[in-house]
Amino acid sequence: MNIFVGNLNYRVSAESIEEKFAEYGEVSSCKLITDRETGRAKGFGFVEMPNADEAQAAIDALHETELMGRNLVVNEAKPRA
Repeated sequence: MNIFVGNLNYRVSAESIEEKFAEYGEVSSCKLITDRETGRAKGFGFVEMPNADEAQAAIDALHETELMGRNLVVNEAKPRA
């Protein structure tokens, strides 16, 4: 399952996000989105978890939790329009 993670602090690392989600199961990838021109983080990213039950547990547990002073927005990623 592909999971959207938003409202991230711009200083957060992909490793710290991956560690948070790994508490709930296997993480196959974690990618933070950056601006192409400046390389600066955009404040959101995506986590891929192969097991849907573990992914749902992570969504339920981490949505609205605080990380580096910001409340996370965590939900199932929607396909690009």
